[in-house]
Amino acid sequence: MAFLTSTAPILIVGTLMCALGYRQWNSTWPLGLDLLVQVFRHDRRQQMLKFFLDIIAESGTTFEQNLLCSRGVDTIDHQNIQALLSTQFADFGLGLRPVTFYPLLGSGIFTQDGTQWRHSRELLRSQFMKNRNANFGQICSAVDNLISSIPDDNAVDLQPLFFRLTFETTLYLLFGQYLPSLQSEGITGQESDFANAFNLGQEYLAKRGRLGDFYWLLGGREFRKACKVCHEFVDRAVQKALTSATNKALGNKEEPYVFIDALIEETRNPEVLRDQCLNILLAGRDTTACCLTWTLRLLVQHPHVLFKLRAEISDTVGVGLRSATPTITQVKSLQYLSLVIKEVLRLYPSVPINSRAATKTTTLPTGGGPTGTAPILVRKGEAVGYCVYAMHRRRDIYGADADEFRPERWENDALKDVGWGYLPFNGGPRVCLGQEFALLEVGYTIVRLLQTFEAIEQAEGPEHLR
Repeated sequence: MAFLTSTAPILIVGTLMCALGYRQWNSTWPLGLDLLVQVFRHDRRQQMLKFFLDIIAESGTTFEQNLLCSRGVDTIDHQNIQALLSTQFADFGLGLRPVTFYPLLGSGIFTQDGTQWRHSRELLRSQFMKNRNANFGQICSAVDNLISSIPDDNAVDLQPLFFRLTFETTLYLLFGQYLPSLQSEGITGQESDFANAFNLGQEYLAKRGRLGDFYWLLGGREFRKACKVCHEFVDRAVQKALTSATNKALGNKEEPYVFIDALIEETRNPEVLRDQCLNILLAGRDTTACCLTWTLRLLVQHPHVLFKLRAEISDTVGVGLRSATPTITQVKSLQYLSLVIKEVLRLYPSVPINSRAATKTTTLPTGGGPTGTAPILVRKGEAVGYCVYAMHRRRDIYGADADEFRPERWENDALKDVGWGYLPFNGGPRVCLGQEFALLEVGYTIVRLLQTFEAIEQAEGPEHLR
């Protein structure tokens, strides 16, 4: 049985499953119902990740459980995760995710397995390399909109602004000129309605995921309406793109080439186009916005890191009114900025919990036998959960201060052999296609904020910029 936890509004796919084995998460109620109660209680308190750390402290790095007569395995062992995502990739699939997510996301790269997924992957891969200058220009424009919306002398909650920023840049990456309001005034009107519906739809996906095999019990009018709003919004942009593609083929006019244009070269099926766009939007908005939020929060909590980072930016591109707008090359050259972002993603990975399901009876390298070092059996259909959040905090990998924010731990290639012990963008054939775009967006945004604002302080609630 798989669970989907939500850290509003980011989606986190996860599992909390075990059975008899070397280590197990013990239940005292029939069918493991007490474990299920604990899961929902901690989720309601938004303490799922802390809960998972407590379970691992009790049960070990790889453990089993029985929940509602369903056996599964959880692991934070990098050998098992490497097997799951790479060396035994063919042995595992997405499990219930495709049917659970279908009402909102349809059939796209994040809900597909096998041949369908491979086709989507190849289709989307090259698009992240095209129009890099145009995409960077849109990041610059969206960050300018962000900065102009921050008041000069009042506290401001940055998280909603970061979600608006990444929503705008991802929409432009997908649709470009087919959403005209983004060209001049940022997100307005229908875009805002769509964002609200998309958030609500994701909340429902989270709840459906927590029901596991009983996902179908949760739907209802509100969920269907949210899905309808999302589909109609994307359908309008798709139709504009299809019309434009016809005009281009007839030589009637020249228009910029954006992501959806490439998809149209492969298919003119509106439903396929809509599904792929919704899948990309899911990944492109929430994960980057959360990374930005955590970065600013950690910087204000660690003034010495903030001071060191500002000094690097000042030396490279300058700060204040006379500073230059950084180029792609300059952003990538900021070594300490890179370490800061790397450390943020270690402590707060964008997808902290994930899962796969065995497509055939197989084994994982470790976690079984009398000592827990032998391979562990995974039967066909059983789920395997892996918690990157917990793995990134293992003291045997990152040292006694693994829970602390210390970018310097990455200096001088000190962790060059960490390998599968660091997975901010997943790994193997399903490694994130948009990681370069995401890192550039985060890096550029941080640079511009530190160039523009002479101080960043934390108010009683949200961060305070001035």
